[in-house]
Amino acid sequence: MPKKPFTVVLGVTGSIAAYKAADLISRLAQKGVDVHVIMTASAQKLVCPQTFLTLSRNPVVTSLWDMPDWQPGHIALALRANLLVIAPATANILGKMAHGIADDALSTYFLSHTAPVLVAPAMNPRMWANPAVQDNVALLKKRGIAFIGPEAGHVACGEQGTGRLASIDDILSAILRMQKG
Repeated sequence: MPKKPFTVVLGVTGSIAAYKAADLISRLAQKGVDVHVIMTASAQKLVCPQTFLTLSRNPVVTSLWDMPDWQPGHIALALRANLLVIAPATANILGKMAHGIADDALSTYFLSHTAPVLVAPAMNPRMWANPAVQDNVALLKKRGIAFIGPEAGHVACGEQGTGRLASIDDILSAILRMQKG
């Protein structure tokens, strides 16, 4: 009987770093990981779903309302997934995750997902330092959510500070470590 592939659901949110998710998907697929992408509406303003469809070779979920069959797609995917990775993760998705808000495909999927979760935040350093964001991160960590980054450095808006997406190499290494258990 063939071994079941390691399945990763990659949530992509509306950070300018969303374009880096394409590299992550490509590298995961090259390692034989079955990648399924869920994009927020904001992410779709930055990167086209077709990019992720091509790289993952799986349908990209962009809405709760565009399901190809009767079965709720987020539940079916949650039953198969070994890991949820949200990269990049905005302050918005962190708040939704911390407080159980399910108003889009990714936040709804998160609530149905019972396997491990890895979050890679990416946002302006002022946003990252905001007490509300830090409280949400602390709550998610308390619940067992793993975080990688953010890193300090130059961010897209021109500021310096902590808020930059962790390197794709580091995110990939974290996923592969989680794959091995």
